[in-house]
Amino acid sequence: MRTGVVEADEHLIRETEKIAVALGRMFPGLCEVVLHDLRDPEHAIRAIENNLSGRQVGDSATELGLARIADPQYPSVIQNYPNRFPDGRPAKSTSIGIRNSAGEYIAALCLNLDVSVLSPVTLALSNLVATDTEHREQPLETLRDRNARELRQAVEELAAERGGTPRSLGRDGKRALVRQLHSDGYFDSRDAAQTIADLLGVSRATVYNYTK
Repeated sequence: MRTGVVEADEHLIRETEKIAVALGRMFPGLCEVVLHDLRDPEHAIRAIENNLSGRQVGDSATELGLARIADPQYPSVIQNYPNRFPDGRPAKSTSIGIRNSAGEYIAALCLNLDVSVLSPVTLALSNLVATDTEHREQPLETLRDRNARELRQAVEELAAERGGTPRSLGRDGKRALVRQLHSDGYFDSRDAAQTIADLLGVSRATVYNYTK
């Protein structure tokens, strides 16, 4: 009976090792992934991918591993806790306990993210997207063509005066609206005819015909 349990535990750890290898190779130079075999705490490290801490396969379990061995009720997942590599680099770590069918911790999968690599990038991105707090509430400009924005507003206002929306106006209403825009000088702006056509739901040629 015990032989079957040992085989089942070993199978579970081998499957978890595949995950450790895949995760480490997905984040080269950034995230160390370590699989601890808690059945042998003195030589717990079963696999270490993307080695950032300098540890080796066969090294002993960490304090978290020993805590899980001592207490089956220890949390299964300890996530995003601050840590530090031996050379002083800051890290963000997550430790995942692996239980067998009997509810015993037999392994732990640990991820150690090298925060020192990301910090300069984070700072650069923060500076890049930062805006002046003095003008945060009221935008100083809209990053669209000013003439097009004014034209759209004029079309909507003229349509409202005629009791509808630009597209809901009848043929005569649209013709009168276009002639008013033409009289007010809106056709001097770039791509005005196409913008008006899109707003009215007609062709560009129709817009030009309405101006006659």
